[in-house]
Amino acid sequence: MCKLFIDADPELWRSATHSLRIDGMVTSVRMENYFWRLLEEIAQRDGMNTAQMITRLYHESIDAGHDLGNFTSFLRVCALRYQALQLSGDIPPSMDVPIGGLDAQHILTRESATHKKQVH
Repeated sequence: MCKLFIDADPELWRSATHSLRIDGMVTSVRMENYFWRLLEEIAQRDGMNTAQMITRLYHESIDAGHDLGNFTSFLRVCALRYQALQLSGDIPPSMDVPIGGLDAQHILTRESATHKKQVH
């Protein structure tokens, strides 16, 4: 089991810092390269670059009333959630299908119902 992780390309877990501007403020985000690759893929699906997508995530999260005290953790979870939604079939494998065009409310409602069944 461990060989799959240990012998993977070490570049995947090396960290990289990216600077971006959100509302005129320059901020830096440091994450492992694997997360950067996933975030880049998410952005490309909706015709954005990574900085644009991160800025949009930031604004939409603030608008939804979320406390983004640890924004980097939020971005990591977004990347992992993207993969989980792909595995569940909620996000099609084709990069031609933008995430913004998916029925998010339907997916969230189904997830909530599934979670409630698991809890009970």
